[in-house]
Amino acid sequence: MSALTFTLKVQPKQRVDMSPLVPANLTGKTIAEIAQLTVQCGKPIIPVGDLFDISGDDAQTIVINNSFDKLDFIGKALENGTITVNGDAGAYLGMGMKSGTIKVSGNAGLYVACEMKKGTLEIDGNVGDFLGGALPGNKMGMKGGMILVKGNAGARVGDHMRRGLILIEGDTGDYCGSRMTAGTIAVMGSTGRYLGYAMRRGTLLLWNQPQLMASFNDCGSHTLGFLPLLFNSFKQTNSKFAESTAAFNRVQRYAGDMSEMGRGEVLVKL
Repeated sequence: MSALTFTLKVQPKQRVDMSPLVPANLTGKTIAEIAQLTVQCGKPIIPVGDLFDISGDDAQTIVINNSFDKLDFIGKALENGTITVNGDAGAYLGMGMKSGTIKVSGNAGLYVACEMKKGTLEIDGNVGDFLGGALPGNKMGMKGGMILVKGNAGARVGDHMRRGLILIEGDTGDYCGSRMTAGTIAVMGSTGRYLGYAMRRGTLLLWNQPQLMASFNDCGSHTLGFLPLLFNSFKQTNSKFAESTAAFNRVQRYAGDMSEMGRGEVLVKL
């Protein structure tokens, strides 16, 4: 069996809702049947076969070629299988995914992995705002799983984050870890302003000293025994986090946000 492959014929001018193209909807269908499925492209609803050349037969392994930044909702509510995106992805990549794996060779847009429950999402490029966050009006963001970003991330990383792990090799924008309830966000690069704004619990693990608000208390320097175990778990990733030089166990610890519960922590490498 070969991967079920969608190769974009031409880039449409309007945004495309890719949510129907997941293993749960495609398993057991022939290429002709898949080509007759429809997706929203702006206002019109068009057949999949008008947008993509389709080949392969393994619906558990999906490949999207020539992808670009207007292909939204790739892997929405993914329950199993693997989706590989060759190129950029649009907004809401991996939204609400329940299991499985998504890999993107380029950049991704807003609300990547918003309200994600389980699974693994890996992005080689940059991502937009609200990575692993909650949809507007909701109060529960990412609930589990792992996200790896090898580039930079926008503002509000992990907004309302509930559980899970976010690894970012590059920089983040403002309000990283805002309103998070639990989970871990690790950032190798620099962080913007208002780090951990209104966070209640959870851990922000940093390689560089951040700008902290006055509502965070300096708890001094500590040698933490759980950090080697955490870094050992990173070795399964294909990233800088897996390198032995990235690991440390001596940190400066800050507690906050004291304007909320104050049980969150910012751990900064010493």
